Amino acid sequence: MRILLVDDEVELAEPLGHLLRREGYAVDVATAGDMGDRLAQQGTYDLLILDWMLPQVSGLDICRHVRSHGDATPVLFLTAKDTVDDRVAGLDAGADDYLIKPFELRELLARVRALLRRPPTLEPPEELERLRFGDWELDEANQRAYRQGHGIELSDKETRLLAYFMRHGNQVLSHGQIYQAIWGETETPNSNVLAAQIRLLRRKLEPPGAPPLIHTIYGKGYRLGR
Repeated sequence: MRILLVDDEVELAEPLGHLLRREGYAVDVATAGDMGDRLAQQGTYDLLILDWMLPQVSGLDICRHVRSHGDATPVLFLTAKDTVDDRVAGLDAGADDYLIKPFELRELLARVRALLRRPPTLEPPEELERLRFGDWELDEANQRAYRQGHGIELSDKETRLLAYFMRHGNQVLSHGQIYQAIWGETETPNSNVLAAQIRLLRRKLEPPGAPPLIHTIYGKGYRLGR
């Protein structure tokens, strides 16, 4: 497995590179954003570990560039940014997970293993029926939601999350149920990642002034339904 680690803190990047190599991974280390951007766009890595704040080209920009070329390589951000708005920005750019600095090395290794264990995304069959809930339709194969003929582009995570909600419309779904359905038992994202993903999905599905579609049930979870 090949990993690209991009972090301008040499005192952090070099030890992390050694640690990952000791675990059996082939690791390239870049300490400047432009160099990391060039390496990332070669498309030869199984995982990208990116610092958010980088000189010249940020980790967020690297992630956007990779995703703009249709590259689905998992991206793990190492960042001191820990607000929901920051997480939404990262998820919107295509990030898969976050690790907030400072972090435990064993947690980093666990997240690396979880991201590398992901099975390849399989193309759904073309004849797959669209999911329907109220006046919404979801085309899972093409990652688009439709309302009254108007299409909305969704990310892979947003598509899976909306599909799960639509299959359980008007039901209260706990955080644990959603984690297991979307991330699986072997991968546990940071606690705010779900809230950020929900917020991002709401931003696409609920225009300003429209009644909420996804409801927060405090202390329990979320519910899709008016």
